[in-house]
Amino acid sequence: MAIRHNNVISNNHFHKKWQTRVKTWFNQPARKYRRHQKRIIKARTVAPRPTSALRPVVRCPTFKYNTKQRFGRGFTLEELKAAGINRYFAATIGIAVDHRRRNKSTESLQMNVQRLKEYKSKLILFPKKLSNPKKGDSSAEEVKMATQHTGVVMPMKDTFKPEKARAITDAERKHSVFQSLRMARSNAKLFGIRAKRKKEKEEAANQTKPKKGK
Repeated sequence: MAIRHNNVISNNHFHKKWQTRVKTWFNQPARKYRRHQKRIIKARTVAPRPTSALRPVVRCPTFKYNTKQRFGRGFTLEELKAAGINRYFAATIGIAVDHRRRNKSTESLQMNVQRLKEYKSKLILFPKKLSNPKKGDSSAEEVKMATQHTGVVMPMKDTFKPEKARAITDAERKHSVFQSLRMARSNAKLFGIRAKRKKEKEEAANQTKPKKGK
């Protein structure tokens, strides 16, 4: 509650018995070691499968961050269908599935479908019975070559290429960005009024035009 009127400013003593409210963090190195040991145990348990699942590449939400890309929770059902992978089978071969996410652009759909197809081409699928391999299972030679993948599965590639320095042209010197933005804003604002006036002008011209046969 805020202080009102001309009263004495309260001098709260928050430093009393501070020792009882101190939170130490001396177990941080031990926790780090424990997490590392758990990762090692998990990798041995799931071997020769990869330690992490394949994730889709998605755009960050909101206008401020939508130019950036990051890994999403899982692939949509539409992406899996386009890649020809069953949603239940995908979870068994290390592909993360997110049934809530929706595709809102063709570009992201095609990019993640291509990502799935590339993963599928590199995948070595162990048969349940080595003596009786099923359709789609890898051969015995490929199974022997299999090694466990650690870290991020198919990390994002940085496709940014910086533009080389060059001389400024005369057209660029004469071009006014402020003027262009001002004109674009004005055109957008007056678009409806101009279209209405044009339509009224055409209707008036049609009415004044003499009819044929008179």
